[in-house]
Amino acid sequence: MLEDLRIKIFADGADIEGIRALCADGRISGFTTNPTLMRKAGIGDYEAFARTLLEHVRVHPISFEVFADDEDEIRRQALKIAAWGENVYVKVPVTTTRREPLDAVVRELSESGVKVNVTAVFSLAQVERVTKALSDGAPANISIFAGRIADSGRDPVPLVREALSIMQAAPLAECIWASPREVLNLVQADAIGCHIITMTHDLLGKLGQIGKGLDEYSLETVQMFHRDAHAAGFSL
Repeated sequence: MLEDLRIKIFADGADIEGIRALCADGRISGFTTNPTLMRKAGIGDYEAFARTLLEHVRVHPISFEVFADDEDEIRRQALKIAAWGENVYVKVPVTTTRREPLDAVVRELSESGVKVNVTAVFSLAQVERVTKALSDGAPANISIFAGRIADSGRDPVPLVREALSIMQAAPLAECIWASPREVLNLVQADAIGCHIITMTHDLLGKLGQIGKGLDEYSLETVQMFHRDAHAAGFSL
């Protein structure tokens, strides 16, 4: 069933050895990371980490994020990051921390040839603005944080479906279903024609469950409970 899906899977993480191993995995079409994942992984030197990663990720697209919060510094960081490799996409947040839209910077970068990945997109109004900014530019991504939208109690499927319609005005931009919470999200994203989904290494480990027979899955679960109860030495 996995081989029937058209959507591209990008591995999301900051573990260099894990990413290196995934470069040889035919299911993986690209990579993403972000400052939060890097901090959790104990990364101290941003550029050294990125350049080490790029020694292994030579062909697959990979996104690195700016961490500035004003237009001039975002522009400077973005140009520096983009120069690290032809396969590099630069993540630019949809707004600053003060809610200031970064459409103008995104447009300038994209039209100058920088591959931009606009991140932390949550609303259709943001999708409309970003699509206009990317309409005449380089190949780009719009990362819609569908998992976090779902965390708010909203179904992200209709929103992402509508976003895909809006994004037709930017033919070189691809939609990323970001922050998925379960493997089902991969199937949902594929069903509506989303271009890309990011998946953590933990979620990637569950891909083998796709299409699994439910009776067999039930039996394995019963066996797990039985095995663990005995391993714990429980008695009544």
